[in-house]
Amino acid sequence: MIRTTLAAALLGSTLLLAACNEAPEAPAATETAASFIAVTEPWSRETAEGQNAGGAFMTIANTGTAADRLTGGSTPVAGRVEIHTMSMDGGVMRMRQLADGLEIPAGGEVTLKPGSYHVMLMDLKQPLKAGDKVPLTLTFKGAGTFETDLVVTPAGTMAPEMKHREEGRPHG
Repeated sequence: MIRTTLAAALLGSTLLLAACNEAPEAPAATETAASFIAVTEPWSRETAEGQNAGGAFMTIANTGTAADRLTGGSTPVAGRVEIHTMSMDGGVMRMRQLADGLEIPAGGEVTLKPGSYHVMLMDLKQPLKAGDKVPLTLTFKGAGTFETDLVVTPAGTMAPEMKHREEGRPHG
């Protein structure tokens, strides 16, 4: 009787330990997917006195396992921040806001540059002056917010000579 009880207890303990060591059920892909954002060389051009808007440019990389979407942002120097694209249509430059934001693919990057995708700083509260650094908070649909500083370059700059990279999970 003692041997049977002891054997049953040992068997029960073995099954309990085996159950504890089983691999947990894998979560669905959407639960494990995450974006990891890196911003390279964020910059803007200086603006003239009374100019209402300015552009911001950078490369945004997503080294995560899920696509994310840049949807907007904020800065103390502008009333609002929008994501835009620019294209040529019959010799006419057309700029439009991307209502759904800009996709940053998983494992990929998107370069925001003059004549293409860019961030618009709307309703400027003050001119942007060459040499200044302007705080900018970018907002991503999945990853939250990411803080960076725009380096303001002289008017007419097409791409600055910088090696400024910020990496990390967005704040939010």
